Amino acid sequence: MNRICLVEDEHKVSAFIKAGLEENEYLVNVATDGARGIELIENNNYDLLILDVMLPLISGIEVCKKVRATNPQVPILMLTALGAVDDKVAGLKAGADDYLVKPFHFNELLARIEALLRRQTAVRSETEVLKFADLELDTDSKTALRAGKTITLTAKEYALLELFLRNQGKILSRQYIAERVWGIGFDTGTNTIDVYISFLRNKVEKGFDGKLIHTAIGMGYIMK
Repeated sequence: MNRICLVEDEHKVSAFIKAGLEENEYLVNVATDGARGIELIENNNYDLLILDVMLPLISGIEVCKKVRATNPQVPILMLTALGAVDDKVAGLKAGADDYLVKPFHFNELLARIEALLRRQTAVRSETEVLKFADLELDTDSKTALRAGKTITLTAKEYALLELFLRNQGKILSRQYIAERVWGIGFDTGTNTIDVYISFLRNKVEKGFDGKLIHTAIGMGYIMK
């Protein structure tokens, strides 16, 4: 059974989510403030984290940053208030893999959790190293190197990089990227994909020689 840590201070919301997830055979621990959330996360091995942005003591954004400092791979889903664009962007910059706007339907939450876990738990039968120029991605250990330097990636950044490395020289549309990386219906009218591409470019290109991921205006992105 997958273990989930839910950090949410609204009792009705946390009770609703916990009950629904447990009905779907997830093990759920709940924290009602950021400090307790960090304590739980540091002392347990979770398969996924759900963090509300607005939390007592320590915000969900700060919790996310702290987790990412030591655990770049665990999937993190942020819960944000309706229309709080700044919260969404801050969450993604802090290292969140996805976000869900309140109020939401439980089935959408479940679908997003399942999509994140599918990506995280996909097991390959043998080690495979994908290469392009001086960039390498080990799909077994989920580690990336460029010019011999280790690059720390979040789960979503890893998924994006793997997608580009498996499609070198091909233009990938935003719709294709959304379907392959998010795994569910995704509103490509938002700038979420562009934000993630920017994060990935910053990590694999900044400080290195040569661009790898290029924009195909009006069409998408290409690794060349």
